[in-house]
Amino acid sequence: LIIRGGWPGSLSLTVDQASLLPSEYLNAVIDDDVFRIDGIKRNTTKMRLLLRSLARNESTTVTNKTLKNDIKEIDDEDIDVETVKEYLDIFDRLFITDNQPPFSTGVRSSVRVKQAVKRHFSDPSLACSLLKVTPSSLLGDLETLGFFESLCERDLKIYAESFGASLYHYQDYQNREIDAVIELPDGQWCAFEIKLGANQIDAAAANLVEIQKQI
Repeated sequence: LIIRGGWPGSLSLTVDQASLLPSEYLNAVIDDDVFRIDGIKRNTTKMRLLLRSLARNESTTVTNKTLKNDIKEIDDEDIDVETVKEYLDIFDRLFITDNQPPFSTGVRSSVRVKQAVKRHFSDPSLACSLLKVTPSSLLGDLETLGFFESLCERDLKIYAESFGASLYHYQDYQNREIDAVIELPDGQWCAFEIKLGANQIDAAAANLVEIQKQI
């Protein structure tokens, strides 16, 4: 399901067939839509490098500067921070990315909350395609399966928006984090920890309870 993605046309296809769609979708967007958005020709090679860096940093709050450094260290290619910012804006306008904004706990709370977005593609299959991920490679690396978190948060957002709610993440300056927070229009909210493995349930629950007490 992570590699297949949420594309309606892929629901009845094999995984091998379905995995072609996000790859070709990205090619079409980069080679055509990026130019049509404002008529400016851009460096598509660097755009692809930035997309791959975003895929490596899926479901994190990585900064623009860190993305730049990631491209330099792993792909041995340099890119300006302002160019990173410009390209990220384009990806957002073209709905390639769909970042998760930070949750604010209200004016009465003394907890200082970080204001960094959590990086997401609009569908986890896009990140998988960029990194050439397969079902077997995902199963062999469960510790870094940020794509599973992305899948859950994509669906949580869809469900939340169906009744007028919004999806956020929480991160404060005491290194406490909540994977997902859904806030209703009247200000009520609920929090979710996303884990792969029943052995992590108690620790995740304790984390939520502790943060609630602080707030």
